[in-house]
Amino acid sequence: MPTRDVGDEDRVDGSRRRAPQALPVTFRPRNIRFVAYGLAVLIMATMAALAVIMPEGWGLQDRVFLLLLGVAIGGGLRFLARPRLELTEERVTVVNSIRTHVLVWPEIIDARMPVGEPWPSIDLADGSTLAVMAIQSSDGDLARANLDEFRRHLRERGEAVEPGRD
Repeated sequence: MPTRDVGDEDRVDGSRRRAPQALPVTFRPRNIRFVAYGLAVLIMATMAALAVIMPEGWGLQDRVFLLLLGVAIGGGLRFLARPRLELTEERVTVVNSIRTHVLVWPEIIDARMPVGEPWPSIDLADGSTLAVMAIQSSDGDLARANLDEFRRHLRERGEAVEPGRD
């Protein structure tokens, strides 16, 4: 007879469900971070090289401007690498490129990522939806695993017990 891991339970369809990992947990996209930070380093190095090799007609202020332009472009690329999803016992923090949303578990109804969508959306109790850019479909299996893990935590913490059920 096969052994079962602690926390596994059988579903009605016969598949196995793992228990969610211990909190706190932070999910971040993988591919976009490599691209954003790689481009930032490449652009900053290019601007530094240009500042050094420019002809003598270029003054100090022109060279400093090239360096500052590289820093500004690198800072803009930082926004692409910023998204994350932080789960704690008390709350869920969704950090997208520009905005940060702090939610408590009962505010979240469901998380879904239809095929072809770049990232999942979470349905909120007030009827609105919120994009979760920390899980990106371009990450493939990692995105599916992170979304499944988030859903496990959501099932465990997000839903209130129905009256009359124990």
